[in-house]
Amino acid sequence: MNMIELVGSRRFGRTRMMSAAIAAVFATTALGVLLSGCQKPIENHASAGPYNVVATVGMIADIVRNVAGERANVSGMIGEGVDPHLYKPNTSDVKALQAADVVFYNGLMLEGKMADVLVRVARTGKPVHAVTDAIVDQGNYVLTNKDEHYDPHVWMDVQGWIRATQVVADALAEYDAAQADHYQQNAESYIAKLEKLDAYAKETVNSIPESKRVLVTAHDAFNYTARAYGLSVKAIQGLSTESEAGVKDIENLVAFLVEHDIPAVFVESSVSDKNVRALVEGAKARGHEVTVGGELYSDAMGGSGTYEGTYIGMIDHNMTTIARALGGKAPEKGMNGKLSN
Repeated sequence: MNMIELVGSRRFGRTRMMSAAIAAVFATTALGVLLSGCQKPIENHASAGPYNVVATVGMIADIVRNVAGERANVSGMIGEGVDPHLYKPNTSDVKALQAADVVFYNGLMLEGKMADVLVRVARTGKPVHAVTDAIVDQGNYVLTNKDEHYDPHVWMDVQGWIRATQVVADALAEYDAAQADHYQQNAESYIAKLEKLDAYAKETVNSIPESKRVLVTAHDAFNYTARAYGLSVKAIQGLSTESEAGVKDIENLVAFLVEHDIPAVFVESSVSDKNVRALVEGAKARGHEVTVGGELYSDAMGGSGTYEGTYIGMIDHNMTTIARALGGKAPEKGMNGKLSN
């Protein structure tokens, strides 16, 4: 069963966020009109020239660019600094999906407000793939929260994105079977770079004094990072930024910062820094100086055309920033010497 088919079943069926997302998109009737006339099955084969791939988020688009190479024109829908949890598709998004030959999305409710649009596109016969689809069935890899909602932030563990890379390679090979070897070779080359990145992440976290390996952030996007690299995570908001943080949540985290002498907290590029700033002020009022250790990329990468605008650059930036702010050792310019700040 693929991720599209899971909508409305098992944990997805018990998730109020998904129900609300589907209702919200149904309310946008123009999107339904645009897609309603496109029900003819689409043959899954590539033409002689480059075909078009649309990915919902930049982290997925980056995988596809590395795996497809010159075989595909790849575009991402949700840009830098934009929160995919809250993103609502518009008419131009639907047109882009209609024009695409292949569509990739994350799944696990990351793109909750796009659920109905993705279902409709898949029903036209167009190849629509969740990169987390196969990962869900791989043992107990995918994390859940206390309400048994899947944690969608799989890319925060490099090993998770290595698995996603193979999903993309397999999907492109299915669509463009004549070039299957090309996609597999590109995937293997990219995975080798990701293995290097994974080793760097472990090395930088291990350089942080053990008592300071605590990552305090705006929302709960770093659980895969914590499990993979040995950090403890404390977040103000839940898995989705739709959840609201209360005064008690802030107070509890302030008490934790003071009690454990945590030196830094982190803001996120796609989430308001208001609550994190409240932590800093709250700790200061109790006589404990906490700095903002830097801005991390969670649900979106850096700017287009920058090193941080690639998946490798995103994770390099995050792990370098975390290590340096919490007392560890990492090169100022990161693993590849390319970080801009």
